[in-house]
Amino acid sequence: MGQCGITSSKTVLVFLNLIFWAAAGILCYIGAYVFITYDDYDHFFEDVYTLIPAIIIIAVGTLLFIIGLIGCCATIRESSCGLATFAAILLLVFVTECVVVVLGYIYRAKVEDEVNHSIQKVYNEYNGTNTDAPSRAIDYVQKQLHCCGIHNYSDWRNTRWFKESKNNSVPVSCCQPNISNCTGTLTRPADLYQEGCEALVVKKLKEIMMYVIWAALTFASIQMLGMLCACIVLCRRSHDPAYELLVTTNSYA
Repeated sequence: MGQCGITSSKTVLVFLNLIFWAAAGILCYIGAYVFITYDDYDHFFEDVYTLIPAIIIIAVGTLLFIIGLIGCCATIRESSCGLATFAAILLLVFVTECVVVVLGYIYRAKVEDEVNHSIQKVYNEYNGTNTDAPSRAIDYVQKQLHCCGIHNYSDWRNTRWFKESKNNSVPVSCCQPNISNCTGTLTRPADLYQEGCEALVVKKLKEIMMYVIWAALTFASIQMLGMLCACIVLCRRSHDPAYELLVTTNSYA
């Protein structure tokens, strides 16, 4: 029974190391996705520390690749030193991912205040040109999220661009895609997106942060299993004289 248990632990550990390599790619992808997406919305929040969880998740993904390599070599060679190092690094990464989860929840709660504080300023800076970063950001958000204005399209009446243009219209990025010849005129409000952008931007950014939180929780759970299997192998190697290697060698590590 004991030999069966340790063989199972070693087999699971080898399989987990392969999962760690896949996880490394997934975590780096999620971190990069957060960076790219936040770059499209960065005018709507000023706290750069919001990206800390994404930075950590990319670092963890890179470290997981190294962990997978160490774990595979240590498990196949059944090196006590290698397995101990593997378990120690897994513990470090596990703690780091717990920190990511905590930071994710903290910054997720701050997103709404950040957007509420910044969005009015961004809309007031709109000038309708592609060379202007705030203008590109607003047009992008309105097209992608199918929204118009802060709370609704009527908010554009209070912007400097609307008052200076004096054409009683909103940007064409407010136009619904199924409406032909839409010019953004307020005389045809049915042509425009009816929902405001503030709530949708907050929702989008919170969803992105949840991706980071769930990714950290998922892989933290896998790492707990990896640490458990490594500890089982280490303990049995030290105390069981009938211990057998997965790969027969002339000497023990």
